[in-house]
Amino acid sequence: MRIGELALRSGVSERSLRYYETQGLLASERTPGGQRVFGEWAVDRVIRVQALYAAGLNSKKIARLLPCMRDTDGAPSERATPQLVDELSAERARIDATIADLLRSRDVLDEVIATATTTLRPAPATSPAS
Repeated sequence: MRIGELALRSGVSERSLRYYETQGLLASERTPGGQRVFGEWAVDRVIRVQALYAAGLNSKKIARLLPCMRDTDGAPSERATPQLVDELSAERARIDATIADLLRSRDVLDEVIATATTTLRPAPATSPAS
């Protein structure tokens, strides 16, 4: 498939796909006219790269990690080094801390919403004394 189709199928811009290629995150074949051609596997690769970016990893770390991950073609081509495992463990700890911070923020907002809801409700109407 050409880069435009990969962009449509993966939801990632052509510009980003070109960037992924320059960073070693994605590889293409070239037609005699110089156009990029990608295999079906590229859709899964781009989705995986996007997930790793979303997890907070940078392109250099992703490039080091991808060969250690299973692609749609089967087994990983390399084993992760102890250093890479340590770095990924640190990234996971950072994500866990961010989640804990977000949960605390949500709890504070829940308290504010609950307080605001009870103070903004009109007092129940009382009937005048006869």
